[in-house]
Amino acid sequence: MLLENKKAGEKIVKEYDNNAQIVLFQGDVRDLLKTLPDGLVRLIVTSPPYNLGKEYETRIALKTYLNEQKEIINNLIRVLANDGSICWQVGNYVENGEVFPLDIYYYDIFKDLGLSLRNRIIWHFGHGLHAQKRFSGRYETILWFSKSDDYVFNLDSVRVPSKYPGKRHYKGPNK
Repeated sequence: MLLENKKAGEKIVKEYDNNAQIVLFQGDVRDLLKTLPDGLVRLIVTSPPYNLGKEYETRIALKTYLNEQKEIINNLIRVLANDGSICWQVGNYVENGEVFPLDIYYYDIFKDLGLSLRNRIIWHFGHGLHAQKRFSGRYETILWFSKSDDYVFNLDSVRVPSKYPGKRHYKGPNK
């Protein structure tokens, strides 16, 4: 099925087509990955399910969950260009009141598959569920990995203006 983006005049397709400018796939990522050629993608930004047992997922043992995610990550790396990056956003898995920070578990998976960590970005937000026996989780972690040392990064596009423009070095608290 083909949808029309009236604003830009671009065609939006529901499955991979090499000639499409926009693919909006709704379904299991494993099915989409089977249709993509090697080295196609330069940037992958994703927030996979955290295995919390929400309506769109079945909660499984943490080790089983991580093994399933490793399979998906391996296929993502296959479609990632040599100068490409993956930004993997995760939160915490909680079981019987104990917190398991998923970024720590994912780090080893990505390293074992040959990727290099470029940044560990913390996203802080002021909403979410309230905890009663610990501080509420008001952050998630984005792990930015690249496939090689020759990766694309456009700092000027995301640069935050300097708080003290022109400052060259620290001059002490009274200067």
